[in-house]
Amino acid sequence: MDSSRRPHPAKETEVKLQVPSAEAARALLARAGFVPLHDRAFEANSVFDTPARDLMNSSRLLRLRAFRGEAILTFKGAPEPGPHKVRPEFETAASDPATLQLILESLGYEVLFRYEKYRTTLQREGDPGHAVLDETPIGTFLELEGPPDWIDSIAAQLGFSQSDYILLSYGSLYRQHCQALGISPTHMVFAESDR
Repeated sequence: MDSSRRPHPAKETEVKLQVPSAEAARALLARAGFVPLHDRAFEANSVFDTPARDLMNSSRLLRLRAFRGEAILTFKGAPEPGPHKVRPEFETAASDPATLQLILESLGYEVLFRYEKYRTTLQREGDPGHAVLDETPIGTFLELEGPPDWIDSIAAQLGFSQSDYILLSYGSLYRQHCQALGISPTHMVFAESDR
């Protein structure tokens, strides 16, 4: 591909906020004028790395996501320092997650970590960002993604401050959760009965 036509990475800017429950988060977002863009949907994620953990050791991420009948391959670069999680991001969709996984494994990547959640994306008309409600096996989180000023403004409207911002990945949050419980981390997945 001609380098002048190569896509430039977008910059993802986001924060996570822990909330007591999905019901509480939905009520909070509804009062602030957010409406769902899609129905609550199950999402399965696989994080890939080399056997030497080259990506994890450099704070980069290669993820395959199955969500709403689509496979989404994402590469995220190392985050920039600051009060928000800002990092370069490339993303592309495909129709077959199993084939995409075979391609990655054939290239020498292996699944390092799997995590699941139920996700709902919400937005307010005219806003430059969106809110994501993630129900995970380790708790419920809101992700605010958009320009930093918008994130700070919406977080304040929802009753949060910068001291509430979580910049960690779900993998890091899961490892902290396991450490607090004194259990060995495996994968952050639901029990079969909760899927």
